[in-house]
Amino acid sequence: METIVSIKPLLALLVALAGSVMVMLSGKKPNIREAWSFVAAITMFGIIASMIPTILPAPLGLGKKILLPLFKILPGVSVTLRVDAFSMIFAVVASFLWILAVFYSAGYMRGLQEHAQTRFNACFALALFGAVGVAFSDNLFTMYLFYEIVSICTYPLVAHHQDEEGYEGAKKYIVYLTTTAKGLVLPAMILIYVLTGSLDFADNIHTGIFSSGVIDAHGLLVTALYVCCLLGFAKNGVMPFHNWLPGAMVAPTPVSALLHAVAVVKVGVFSTTRVMLYVFGVDTMNALHLGMPTAYFVSFTILMASVIALSKDNLKARLAYSTVSQLSYIILGVALLTPTGIEGGIIHIANHAFSKITLFFCAGAIYVATHKKNISEMSGLGRAMPFTFAAFAIASLSMIGAPPVAGFVTKWYLLNGALDAGQLGILVILLASTLLNVGYFAPVTFKAFFGKPPAGEVYTGIKEAPLTMVVPLMIAAIISVVIGIYPDFIMNFVKAVVR
Repeated sequence: METIVSIKPLLALLVALAGSVMVMLSGKKPNIREAWSFVAAITMFGIIASMIPTILPAPLGLGKKILLPLFKILPGVSVTLRVDAFSMIFAVVASFLWILAVFYSAGYMRGLQEHAQTRFNACFALALFGAVGVAFSDNLFTMYLFYEIVSICTYPLVAHHQDEEGYEGAKKYIVYLTTTAKGLVLPAMILIYVLTGSLDFADNIHTGIFSSGVIDAHGLLVTALYVCCLLGFAKNGVMPFHNWLPGAMVAPTPVSALLHAVAVVKVGVFSTTRVMLYVFGVDTMNALHLGMPTAYFVSFTILMASVIALSKDNLKARLAYSTVSQLSYIILGVALLTPTGIEGGIIHIANHAFSKITLFFCAGAIYVATHKKNISEMSGLGRAMPFTFAAFAIASLSMIGAPPVAGFVTKWYLLNGALDAGQLGILVILLASTLLNVGYFAPVTFKAFFGKPPAGEVYTGIKEAPLTMVVPLMIAAIISVVIGIYPDFIMNFVKAVVR
Protein backbone atom coordinates (compact mmCIF):
# COMPACT_ATOMS: atom_id res chain seq x y z
CA MET A 1 0.00 0.00 0.00
CA GLU A 2 1.37 3.40 -0.98
CA THR A 3 2.05 5.79 1.90
CA ILE A 4 1.78 9.57 1.72
CA VAL A 5 2.64 12.26 4.26
CA SER A 6 -0.12 14.68 5.24
CA ILE A 7 -0.71 17.08 8.11
CA LYS A 8 -4.46 16.44 8.09
CA PRO A 9 -4.58 13.90 10.96
CA LEU A 10 -2.67 16.35 13.19
CA LEU A 11 -5.00 19.19 12.19
CA ALA A 12 -8.02 17.08 13.16
CA LEU A 13 -6.55 16.56 16.61
CA LEU A 14 -5.54 20.20 17.03
CA VAL A 15 -9.07 21.33 16.17
CA ALA A 16 -10.47 19.38 19.13
CA LEU A 17 -7.72 20.76 21.37
CA ALA A 18 -8.37 24.32 20.20
CA GLY A 19 -12.10 23.81 20.68
CA SER A 20 -11.53 22.87 24.30
CA VAL A 21 -9.42 25.98 24.88
CA MET A 22 -11.97 28.30 23.26
CA VAL A 23 -14.78 26.72 25.29
CA MET A 24 -12.89 27.52 28.50
CA LEU A 25 -12.16 31.08 27.38
CA SER A 26 -15.86 31.62 26.53
CA GLY A 27 -17.18 30.11 29.74
CA LYS A 28 -19.18 33.17 30.81
CA LYS A 29 -21.01 33.37 27.47
CA PRO A 30 -23.02 30.12 27.07
CA ASN A 31 -24.10 30.70 23.47
CA ILE A 32 -20.56 31.47 22.30
CA ARG A 33 -19.18 28.57 24.36
CA GLU A 34 -21.49 26.07 22.70
CA ALA A 35 -20.89 27.64 19.30
CA TRP A 36 -17.18 26.89 19.70
CA SER A 37 -18.01 23.27 20.52
CA PHE A 38 -20.15 23.02 17.41
CA VAL A 39 -17.52 24.70 15.18
CA ALA A 40 -14.81 22.37 16.50
CA ALA A 41 -16.99 19.28 15.95
CA ILE A 42 -17.95 20.30 12.40
CA THR A 43 -14.37 21.21 11.51
CA MET A 44 -12.92 17.98 12.88
CA PHE A 45 -15.46 15.92 10.96
CA GLY A 46 -14.77 17.94 7.81
CA ILE A 47 -11.01 17.33 8.03
CA ILE A 48 -11.49 13.61 8.67
CA ALA A 49 -14.07 13.32 5.88
CA SER A 50 -11.62 15.02 3.49
CA MET A 51 -9.27 12.04 3.94
CA ILE A 52 -11.90 9.52 2.82
CA PRO A 53 -11.05 9.70 -0.92
CA THR A 54 -7.38 9.09 -0.11
CA ILE A 55 -8.01 6.09 2.16
CA LEU A 56 -11.02 4.53 0.44
CA PRO A 57 -9.85 1.53 -1.61
CA ALA A 58 -9.90 1.57 -5.39
CA PRO A 59 -11.88 1.99 -7.58
CA LEU A 60 -13.82 4.38 -5.32
CA GLY A 61 -10.72 6.02 -3.88
CA LEU A 62 -6.93 6.00 -4.02
CA GLY A 63 -6.44 3.22 -1.47
CA LYS A 64 -3.45 4.94 0.16
CA LYS A 65 -2.27 5.24 3.77
CA ILE A 66 -1.41 8.55 5.46
CA LEU A 67 1.59 8.70 7.79
CA LEU A 68 2.80 11.68 9.83
CA PRO A 69 5.88 11.19 12.06
CA LEU A 70 5.93 13.73 14.91
CA PHE A 71 8.95 12.87 17.07
CA LYS A 72 11.15 9.92 17.95
CA ILE A 73 11.65 8.55 21.47
CA LEU A 74 13.90 5.54 20.84
CA PRO A 75 14.81 3.47 17.79
CA GLY A 76 11.52 1.77 16.90
CA VAL A 77 9.54 3.96 19.35
CA SER A 78 8.02 7.20 18.10
CA VAL A 79 4.93 9.36 18.26
CA THR A 80 3.53 8.92 14.77
CA LEU A 81 0.08 9.39 13.31
CA ARG A 82 -1.34 6.97 10.76
CA VAL A 83 -4.61 6.94 8.88
CA ASP A 84 -5.69 3.70 7.24
CA ALA A 85 -9.00 1.99 6.56
CA PHE A 86 -9.29 0.68 10.12
CA SER A 87 -8.59 4.17 11.52
CA MET A 88 -11.25 5.76 9.36
CA ILE A 89 -14.05 3.49 10.56
CA PHE A 90 -13.62 4.73 14.11
CA ALA A 91 -12.61 8.33 13.34
CA VAL A 92 -15.47 9.08 10.94
CA VAL A 93 -18.08 7.64 13.33
CA ALA A 94 -16.66 9.35 16.44
CA SER A 95 -16.29 12.78 14.81
CA PHE A 96 -19.77 12.69 13.26
CA LEU A 97 -21.41 11.62 16.52
CA TRP A 98 -19.63 14.46 18.31
CA ILE A 99 -21.68 16.88 16.19
CA LEU A 100 -24.93 15.24 17.32
CA ALA A 101 -23.69 15.10 20.92
CA VAL A 102 -22.94 18.86 20.97
CA PHE A 103 -26.54 19.67 19.98
CA TYR A 104 -27.96 17.11 22.38
CA SER A 105 -25.79 18.23 25.30
CA ALA A 106 -26.91 21.82 24.91
CA GLY A 107 -30.56 20.82 25.32
CA TYR A 108 -29.86 18.40 28.15
CA MET A 109 -27.54 20.55 30.23
CA ARG A 110 -29.63 23.68 29.86
CA GLY A 111 -32.89 21.82 30.35
CA LEU A 112 -31.73 20.53 33.72
CA GLN A 113 -29.75 23.71 34.51
CA GLU A 114 -26.65 21.67 35.19
CA HIS A 115 -23.66 23.33 36.83
CA ALA A 116 -20.09 23.49 35.46
CA GLN A 117 -21.20 23.40 31.83
CA THR A 118 -17.94 25.01 30.68
CA ARG A 119 -15.85 22.26 32.25
CA PHE A 120 -18.24 19.70 30.81
CA ASN A 121 -17.91 20.97 27.23
CA ALA A 122 -14.13 21.42 27.49
CA CYS A 123 -13.60 17.86 28.77
CA PHE A 124 -15.97 16.55 26.11
CA ALA A 125 -13.74 18.07 23.42
CA LEU A 126 -10.59 16.71 25.07
CA ALA A 127 -12.13 13.24 25.17
CA LEU A 128 -12.67 13.38 21.40
CA PHE A 129 -9.09 14.61 21.00
CA GLY A 130 -7.91 11.47 22.79
CA ALA A 131 -10.32 9.11 21.01
CA VAL A 132 -9.38 10.27 17.51
CA GLY A 133 -5.73 10.21 18.59
CA VAL A 134 -6.16 6.51 19.37
CA ALA A 135 -7.73 5.99 15.96
CA PHE A 136 -4.83 7.76 14.23
CA SER A 137 -2.00 6.03 16.13
CA ASP A 138 0.68 4.31 14.08
CA ASN A 139 2.16 2.29 16.93
CA LEU A 140 1.43 0.86 20.33
CA PHE A 141 3.30 3.63 22.15
CA THR A 142 1.30 6.45 20.52
CA MET A 143 -1.95 4.58 21.07
CA TYR A 144 -1.12 4.05 24.74
CA LEU A 145 -0.51 7.80 25.23
CA PHE A 146 -3.86 8.78 23.72
CA TYR A 147 -5.62 5.93 25.54
CA GLU A 148 -4.46 7.40 28.85
CA ILE A 149 -5.49 10.91 27.74
CA VAL A 150 -9.05 9.64 27.25
CA SER A 151 -9.07 8.19 30.78
CA ILE A 152 -7.85 11.42 32.38
CA CYS A 153 -10.11 13.76 30.40
CA THR A 154 -13.28 11.76 31.03
CA TYR A 155 -12.74 11.51 34.80
CA PRO A 156 -14.24 15.00 35.44
CA LEU A 157 -17.21 14.05 33.26
CA VAL A 158 -18.00 10.96 35.33
CA ALA A 159 -17.59 12.98 38.57
CA HIS A 160 -19.60 15.88 37.10
CA HIS A 161 -22.28 16.04 39.81
CA GLN A 162 -19.59 16.31 42.51
CA ASP A 163 -21.62 14.34 45.04
CA GLU A 164 -20.72 11.18 46.92
CA GLU A 165 -22.18 8.92 44.23
CA GLY A 166 -20.39 10.83 41.48
CA TYR A 167 -17.02 10.71 43.19
CA GLU A 168 -17.41 7.01 43.97
CA GLY A 169 -18.28 6.18 40.35
CA ALA A 170 -15.40 8.32 39.06
CA LYS A 171 -12.94 6.72 41.49
CA LYS A 172 -13.94 3.25 40.33
CA TYR A 173 -13.69 4.44 36.72
CA ILE A 174 -10.18 5.85 36.98
CA VAL A 175 -8.80 3.08 39.22
CA TYR A 176 -9.99 0.29 36.92
CA LEU A 177 -8.77 1.92 33.73
CA THR A 178 -5.42 3.30 34.83
CA THR A 179 -4.50 0.27 36.95
CA THR A 180 -5.15 -2.21 34.15
CA ALA A 181 -3.41 -0.05 31.56
CA LYS A 182 -0.32 0.57 33.70
CA GLY A 183 -0.26 -2.87 35.28
CA LEU A 184 -0.86 -4.95 32.15
CA VAL A 185 -0.50 -2.99 28.90
CA LEU A 186 2.59 -0.97 29.87
CA PRO A 187 4.72 -4.00 30.90
CA ALA A 188 3.45 -5.91 27.84
CA MET A 189 4.45 -3.01 25.62
CA ILE A 190 7.98 -2.98 27.06
CA LEU A 191 8.39 -6.73 26.54
CA ILE A 192 7.00 -6.53 23.01
CA TYR A 193 9.66 -3.92 22.25
CA VAL A 194 12.38 -6.14 23.76
CA LEU A 195 11.25 -9.11 21.65
CA THR A 196 10.69 -7.30 18.35
CA GLY A 197 12.70 -4.06 18.53
CA SER A 198 9.67 -2.06 17.42
CA LEU A 199 6.18 -1.04 18.50
CA ASP A 200 4.94 -0.08 15.02
CA PHE A 201 1.75 -1.72 13.80
CA ALA A 202 2.10 -4.17 10.93
CA ASP A 203 1.00 -3.15 7.43
CA ASN A 204 -1.70 -5.83 7.30
CA ILE A 205 -3.70 -8.04 9.65
CA HIS A 206 -1.98 -11.30 8.72
CA THR A 207 1.69 -11.05 9.63
CA GLY A 208 1.80 -9.13 12.90
CA ILE A 209 5.17 -7.90 14.21
CA PHE A 210 6.45 -11.14 15.77
CA SER A 211 8.86 -13.15 13.64
CA SER A 212 8.46 -16.91 13.35
CA GLY A 213 11.70 -17.29 15.32
CA VAL A 214 10.33 -15.29 18.25
CA ILE A 215 7.08 -17.27 18.20
CA ASP A 216 8.94 -20.58 18.18
CA ALA A 217 11.36 -19.58 20.93
CA HIS A 218 9.02 -17.54 23.15
CA GLY A 219 5.54 -18.84 22.35
CA LEU A 220 4.41 -18.92 25.99
CA LEU A 221 5.64 -15.38 26.60
CA VAL A 222 3.92 -14.07 23.46
CA THR A 223 0.70 -15.72 24.65
CA ALA A 224 1.07 -14.03 28.04
CA LEU A 225 1.60 -10.66 26.34
CA TYR A 226 -1.54 -11.21 24.31
CA VAL A 227 -3.56 -11.92 27.48
CA CYS A 228 -2.14 -8.77 29.12
CA CYS A 229 -3.28 -6.66 26.17
CA LEU A 230 -6.72 -8.30 26.02
CA LEU A 231 -7.39 -7.60 29.70
CA GLY A 232 -5.31 -4.44 30.03
CA PHE A 233 -7.41 -2.36 27.64
CA ALA A 234 -10.23 -2.52 30.20
CA LYS A 235 -12.28 0.11 28.37
CA ASN A 236 -13.37 -2.85 26.22
CA GLY A 237 -15.65 -3.95 29.08
CA VAL A 238 -14.57 -7.59 29.10
CA MET A 239 -15.35 -9.32 32.40
CA PRO A 240 -13.97 -9.31 35.08
CA PHE A 241 -12.71 -5.74 34.41
CA HIS A 242 -16.11 -4.37 33.40
CA ASN A 243 -17.46 -2.98 36.65
CA TRP A 244 -16.27 0.57 35.97
CA LEU A 245 -18.80 0.84 33.17
CA PRO A 246 -22.07 0.46 35.16
CA GLY A 247 -20.46 2.54 37.93
CA ALA A 248 -19.93 5.42 35.50
CA MET A 249 -23.69 5.68 34.98
CA VAL A 250 -23.87 8.35 37.70
CA ALA A 251 -22.66 10.81 35.05
CA PRO A 252 -25.09 12.99 33.04
CA THR A 253 -26.68 11.18 30.10
CA PRO A 254 -24.60 12.94 27.40
CA VAL A 255 -21.53 11.60 29.21
CA SER A 256 -23.06 8.13 29.29
CA ALA A 257 -23.62 8.40 25.54
CA LEU A 258 -20.00 9.51 25.10
CA LEU A 259 -18.73 6.67 27.30
CA HIS A 260 -20.86 3.91 25.80
CA ALA A 261 -21.09 4.82 22.14
CA VAL A 262 -18.36 7.18 21.02
CA ALA A 263 -15.16 7.70 22.93
CA VAL A 264 -14.37 5.49 25.88
CA VAL A 265 -15.63 1.99 25.16
CA LYS A 266 -14.88 2.29 21.46
CA VAL A 267 -11.34 3.34 22.37
CA GLY A 268 -11.18 0.11 24.38
CA VAL A 269 -12.38 -2.27 21.68
CA PHE A 270 -10.54 -0.39 18.94
CA SER A 271 -7.27 -0.66 20.89
CA THR A 272 -7.92 -4.33 21.64
CA THR A 273 -8.71 -5.28 18.06
CA ARG A 274 -5.91 -3.09 16.66
CA VAL A 275 -3.44 -5.01 18.83
CA MET A 276 -5.01 -8.38 17.96
CA LEU A 277 -4.80 -7.72 14.23
CA TYR A 278 -1.78 -5.42 13.79
CA VAL A 279 0.57 -6.46 16.62
CA PHE A 280 -0.12 -10.17 16.89
CA GLY A 281 -1.84 -10.73 13.55
CA VAL A 282 -4.00 -13.56 12.28
CA ASP A 283 -1.03 -15.84 11.52
CA THR A 284 0.46 -15.52 15.01
CA MET A 285 -2.91 -16.02 16.68
CA ASN A 286 -3.49 -19.13 14.60
CA ALA A 287 0.00 -20.45 15.33
CA LEU A 288 -0.48 -20.02 19.08
CA HIS A 289 -4.16 -21.12 19.02
CA LEU A 290 -5.35 -17.86 20.60
CA GLY A 291 -8.48 -17.26 18.51
CA MET A 292 -11.06 -19.73 19.79
CA PRO A 293 -10.10 -19.44 23.50
CA THR A 294 -10.56 -15.67 23.14
CA ALA A 295 -13.91 -16.11 21.39
CA TYR A 296 -15.26 -18.39 24.12
CA PHE A 297 -13.77 -16.21 26.86
CA VAL A 298 -15.60 -13.08 25.67
CA SER A 299 -18.73 -15.16 25.02
CA PHE A 300 -19.08 -15.43 28.79
CA THR A 301 -19.24 -11.63 28.94
CA ILE A 302 -21.82 -11.54 26.14
CA LEU A 303 -24.17 -13.93 27.95
CA MET A 304 -23.58 -12.93 31.58
CA ALA A 305 -23.92 -9.18 30.95
CA SER A 306 -27.18 -9.85 29.09
CA VAL A 307 -28.52 -11.89 32.01
CA ILE A 308 -27.63 -9.07 34.42
CA ALA A 309 -29.29 -6.53 32.11
CA LEU A 310 -32.54 -8.48 32.41
CA SER A 311 -32.56 -7.81 36.15
CA LYS A 312 -32.11 -4.02 35.93
CA ASP A 313 -35.10 -1.72 36.24
CA ASN A 314 -33.06 1.47 35.92
CA LEU A 315 -32.94 2.21 32.18
CA LYS A 316 -29.36 3.50 32.10
CA ALA A 317 -28.16 0.51 34.13
CA ARG A 318 -29.82 -1.86 31.68
CA LEU A 319 -28.21 -0.02 28.78
CA ALA A 320 -24.84 -0.14 30.56
CA TYR A 321 -24.87 -3.92 30.83
CA SER A 322 -26.09 -4.10 27.25
CA THR A 323 -22.95 -2.20 26.28
CA VAL A 324 -20.76 -4.64 28.23
CA SER A 325 -22.35 -7.46 26.25
CA GLN A 326 -22.32 -5.78 22.84
CA LEU A 327 -18.66 -4.74 22.98
CA SER A 328 -17.60 -8.36 23.20
CA TYR A 329 -19.30 -9.05 19.86
CA ILE A 330 -16.52 -6.96 18.29
CA ILE A 331 -13.74 -8.93 19.96
CA LEU A 332 -15.51 -12.24 19.30
CA GLY A 333 -15.78 -11.52 15.58
CA VAL A 334 -12.08 -10.71 15.30
CA ALA A 335 -11.17 -13.75 17.43
CA LEU A 336 -12.91 -16.07 14.96
CA LEU A 337 -9.97 -15.27 12.62
CA THR A 338 -12.09 -15.85 9.53
CA PRO A 339 -12.52 -13.02 7.01
CA THR A 340 -16.29 -12.91 7.52
CA GLY A 341 -16.02 -13.02 11.30
CA ILE A 342 -13.43 -10.24 11.37
CA GLU A 343 -15.63 -8.14 9.09
CA GLY A 344 -18.59 -8.66 11.42
CA GLY A 345 -16.57 -7.62 14.45
CA ILE A 346 -15.12 -4.51 12.83
CA ILE A 347 -18.37 -3.24 11.32
CA HIS A 348 -20.00 -3.49 14.76
CA ILE A 349 -17.75 -0.62 15.88
CA ALA A 350 -19.90 1.65 13.71
CA ASN A 351 -23.21 -0.19 13.99
CA HIS A 352 -23.14 -0.29 17.77
CA ALA A 353 -22.08 3.35 18.03
CA PHE A 354 -25.09 4.78 16.19
CA SER A 355 -27.60 2.48 17.87
CA LYS A 356 -26.24 2.80 21.40
CA ILE A 357 -25.94 6.58 21.30
CA THR A 358 -29.59 6.65 20.18
CA LEU A 359 -30.60 4.59 23.22
CA PHE A 360 -28.76 6.83 25.67
CA PHE A 361 -30.05 9.97 23.97
CA CYS A 362 -33.54 8.56 24.44
CA ALA A 363 -32.90 7.80 28.11
CA GLY A 364 -31.78 11.39 28.62
CA ALA A 365 -34.77 12.81 26.75
CA ILE A 366 -37.12 10.72 28.90
CA TYR A 367 -35.44 12.00 32.07
CA VAL A 368 -35.54 15.65 30.99
CA ALA A 369 -39.23 15.39 30.02
CA THR A 370 -40.46 13.24 32.92
CA HIS A 371 -37.65 12.86 35.51
CA LYS A 372 -38.23 9.11 35.32
CA LYS A 373 -35.30 6.70 35.37
CA ASN A 374 -36.91 3.29 35.90
CA ILE A 375 -38.50 1.15 33.20
CA SER A 376 -41.35 0.21 35.54
CA GLU A 377 -42.39 3.89 35.61
CA MET A 378 -42.55 4.29 31.82
CA SER A 379 -45.77 2.43 31.02
CA GLY A 380 -47.78 4.47 28.53
CA LEU A 381 -45.10 7.14 28.03
CA GLY A 382 -44.71 6.19 24.36
CA ARG A 383 -48.04 7.84 23.58
CA ALA A 384 -46.82 11.11 25.14
CA MET A 385 -43.32 10.91 23.63
CA PRO A 386 -43.80 9.03 20.33
CA PHE A 387 -40.64 10.24 18.57
CA THR A 388 -38.35 9.39 21.46
CA PHE A 389 -39.76 5.92 21.97
CA ALA A 390 -39.92 5.22 18.23
CA ALA A 391 -36.19 5.99 18.04
CA PHE A 392 -35.66 3.76 21.08
CA ALA A 393 -37.54 0.94 19.35
CA ILE A 394 -35.43 1.28 16.18
CA ALA A 395 -32.16 1.25 18.13
CA SER A 396 -33.39 -1.71 20.18
CA LEU A 397 -34.03 -3.68 17.00
CA SER A 398 -30.46 -2.93 15.96
CA MET A 399 -29.09 -4.23 19.27
CA ILE A 400 -31.21 -7.36 18.86
CA GLY A 401 -29.96 -7.82 15.29
CA ALA A 402 -33.28 -7.55 13.48
CA PRO A 403 -33.47 -6.38 9.86
CA PRO A 404 -33.36 -3.81 8.39
CA VAL A 405 -31.39 -2.02 11.13
CA ALA A 406 -27.59 -1.89 11.37
CA GLY A 407 -27.20 -4.61 14.00
CA PHE A 408 -28.57 -7.18 11.58
CA VAL A 409 -25.50 -6.71 9.38
CA THR A 410 -23.28 -7.44 12.38
CA LYS A 411 -25.16 -10.58 13.35
CA TRP A 412 -25.23 -11.84 9.77
CA TYR A 413 -21.46 -11.59 9.41
CA LEU A 414 -20.79 -13.02 12.86
CA LEU A 415 -23.06 -16.01 12.27
CA ASN A 416 -21.42 -16.69 8.92
CA GLY A 417 -18.00 -16.21 10.49
CA ALA A 418 -18.83 -18.82 13.13
CA LEU A 419 -19.95 -21.25 10.41
CA ASP A 420 -16.77 -20.59 8.40
CA ALA A 421 -14.73 -21.38 11.51
CA GLY A 422 -16.75 -24.55 12.11
CA GLN A 423 -17.74 -23.31 15.57
CA LEU A 424 -21.29 -24.42 16.25
CA GLY A 425 -20.78 -23.51 19.91
CA ILE A 426 -20.26 -19.85 18.96
CA LEU A 427 -23.32 -20.07 16.71
CA VAL A 428 -25.44 -21.24 19.67
CA ILE A 429 -24.01 -18.46 21.86
CA LEU A 430 -24.89 -15.81 19.27
CA LEU A 431 -28.45 -17.12 18.96
CA ALA A 432 -28.84 -17.33 22.75
CA SER A 433 -27.57 -13.78 23.18
CA THR A 434 -30.05 -12.57 20.57
CA LEU A 435 -32.91 -14.05 22.60
CA LEU A 436 -31.53 -12.34 25.71
CA ASN A 437 -31.37 -9.05 23.77
CA VAL A 438 -35.05 -9.43 22.99
CA GLY A 439 -35.71 -10.18 26.66
CA TYR A 440 -34.29 -6.93 27.98
CA PHE A 441 -35.11 -4.52 25.14
CA ALA A 442 -38.60 -5.53 23.98
CA PRO A 443 -40.34 -4.90 27.35
CA VAL A 444 -39.23 -1.25 27.34
CA THR A 445 -40.92 -0.47 24.03
CA PHE A 446 -43.94 -2.65 24.82
CA LYS A 447 -44.55 -0.91 28.16
CA ALA A 448 -44.12 2.52 26.61
CA PHE A 449 -46.65 2.05 23.81
CA PHE A 450 -49.04 -0.56 25.16
CA GLY A 451 -48.72 -0.33 28.95
CA LYS A 452 -51.11 1.57 31.18
CA PRO A 453 -49.82 4.45 33.31
CA PRO A 454 -49.39 3.60 37.02
CA ALA A 455 -52.55 3.93 39.10
CA GLY A 456 -53.40 7.52 39.83
CA GLU A 457 -50.85 8.97 37.39
CA VAL A 458 -51.95 11.00 34.39
CA TYR A 459 -49.48 12.09 31.71
CA THR A 460 -51.33 15.27 30.79
CA GLY A 461 -48.39 17.68 31.05
CA ILE A 462 -45.76 15.43 29.52
CA LYS A 463 -44.44 16.08 26.03
CA GLU A 464 -41.29 15.48 24.03
CA ALA A 465 -37.97 16.85 25.26
CA PRO A 466 -36.57 19.99 23.54
CA LEU A 467 -35.88 19.76 19.81
CA THR A 468 -32.14 20.07 20.45
CA MET A 469 -32.42 16.63 22.04
CA VAL A 470 -35.09 14.96 19.89
CA VAL A 471 -33.55 15.89 16.53
CA PRO A 472 -30.12 14.32 17.25
CA LEU A 473 -31.65 11.11 18.55
CA MET A 474 -33.90 10.83 15.52
CA ILE A 475 -30.96 11.44 13.17
CA ALA A 476 -28.91 8.72 14.90
CA ALA A 477 -31.86 6.31 14.71
CA ILE A 478 -32.42 7.01 11.00
CA ILE A 479 -28.73 6.48 10.25
CA SER A 480 -28.94 3.12 12.02
CA VAL A 481 -31.59 2.11 9.51
CA VAL A 482 -29.73 3.58 6.53
CA ILE A 483 -26.47 1.73 7.27
CA GLY A 484 -28.52 -1.42 7.89
CA ILE A 485 -30.04 -1.21 4.40
CA TYR A 486 -26.97 0.25 2.67
CA PRO A 487 -23.88 -0.93 4.59
CA ASP A 488 -21.61 -0.70 1.55
CA PHE A 489 -19.90 2.59 2.47
CA ILE A 490 -18.58 1.27 5.79
CA MET A 491 -18.02 -2.21 4.37
CA ASN A 492 -15.60 -0.74 1.79
CA PHE A 493 -13.29 0.22 4.65
CA VAL A 494 -13.92 -3.05 6.50
CA LYS A 495 -13.08 -5.18 3.47
CA ALA A 496 -9.92 -3.11 2.90
CA VAL A 497 -8.81 -4.11 6.42
CA VAL A 498 -9.42 -7.81 5.85
CA ARG A 499 -8.05 -7.85 2.28
